[in-house]
Amino acid sequence: MQPGFEPNSNVAELEHLKRAYATQRDAYNAAPFAGEALRRERLEKLRTLLLTHTDEIATAISADFGHRSPHETRSLEVFPSLAGISHALSHLKRWMRVRRRGVSIWFWPASNHVIPQPLGVVGIIVPWNYPLFLAVGPLTVALAAGNRAVIKISEFTPRFGETFRQLVAKYFSEDEVTVVNGGVEVAQVFASQPWDHLLFTGSTSVGKHVMRAAADNLTPVTLELGGKSPTIVHGDYPIDTAAQRILFGKCLNAGQTCVAPDYVLVQEGKEEAFVAAAKAVVARWYPNMASNPDYSRVVNGRHLERLQGYLRDAESKGARVVPLADCDPASGKLAPTLVLGATNEMTVMQDEIFGPVMPVLGYKTLDDAIKLVNDRPRPLALYYFDNDNTRIRKMVSSTISGGVGINETVVHVGQDDLPFGGVGPSGMGHYHGHEGFETFSKMKPVFAQSRLNGLWLMHPPYGKRFERLIKFMMR
Repeated sequence: MQPGFEPNSNVAELEHLKRAYATQRDAYNAAPFAGEALRRERLEKLRTLLLTHTDEIATAISADFGHRSPHETRSLEVFPSLAGISHALSHLKRWMRVRRRGVSIWFWPASNHVIPQPLGVVGIIVPWNYPLFLAVGPLTVALAAGNRAVIKISEFTPRFGETFRQLVAKYFSEDEVTVVNGGVEVAQVFASQPWDHLLFTGSTSVGKHVMRAAADNLTPVTLELGGKSPTIVHGDYPIDTAAQRILFGKCLNAGQTCVAPDYVLVQEGKEEAFVAAAKAVVARWYPNMASNPDYSRVVNGRHLERLQGYLRDAESKGARVVPLADCDPASGKLAPTLVLGATNEMTVMQDEIFGPVMPVLGYKTLDDAIKLVNDRPRPLALYYFDNDNTRIRKMVSSTISGGVGINETVVHVGQDDLPFGGVGPSGMGHYHGHEGFETFSKMKPVFAQSRLNGLWLMHPPYGKRFERLIKFMMR
């Protein structure tokens, strides 16, 4: 802890949570539909908050990590957050429009419409790895959809949590948006509130608990989880280019990214070439790893020990561990490290790694690689490196994952016109852009009967007229 820094107690946070929920529920009931002008005003306030306080936010996040590159905070959190807000503002009028739908010929001349309606009060549970982006991303589409929101920040990023709470309170009233901090107890109570929608980003194991808590209130949930996202490099693809793009995705935030490449499949015989290329990339990007300001620390000692445990376990079971740079563990950093010869018995091939450790496996044929991926739980992302369109189509159609990146890693998350979400163990539901707007809206169907219509022909008492009509309709 920094001198003088004391996070609020769970008791205070629980009181704040209950007050904020009640305040927002009352405000929503009093004014359930936010018009376009009000939604734009809220999104503009959110944008002003980010633009005005970028340095404060970056400093707080870096303090929580022990060191987090401020350049990464700007490029990976502030920039995509601002881009998402701009995208929402540009498309808001179209997203809000009433959509006319067709009417069955038997009900002419009635009309059908779908009206996007705010759900009400939504809860957003934020993880520690990208605390700004994973708060602002869902908040953006929730506000665009006309909702009010309460945000729970991870207890692992308390300095950011307190900073963000103060900034949100400066720009928003408590009945619009508010931030709650606190530990596991607060998170448990938060998940059990009767939200109109709950979005959770975090691990698969915790996601199960969140879904159980939400089930008591039949709260609809969006779960953004993780898993072991595979990367497959075809033998024809330049190994140096592949290594550079894969290491880019793996080294960002020291691998503490839900869509980071988790393990790499290269054609048998190319493992050593990949190792050599990866070493060259890291040497070029991060000289003097321990003191390099561009490479981030592992968030805390617990997670550093977890990652070192993976490496010890792999080495004890016969794998070859290859650090790509020298780095004193006392720095709190872990150098990017490859694991060769990993097997399914090793924890590094069982758990989501969530750090700068990456197994490299060989495969014989592309079908073997596809089978290896499909034999595992469905991942949040899949990355494939190849320039042959036929093989690319095969890879995309033969595997199931939350998203796919072709010849690049991670950056598909920053495409505002693409939905983002997992599948199966890696999550459920989508947000970002239009899909996010719909996630946080009730797409209300409205049938409007015309003054003159023929539905009276279907009314009882049923007789010959009805029999002739229904027989004709069912032809």
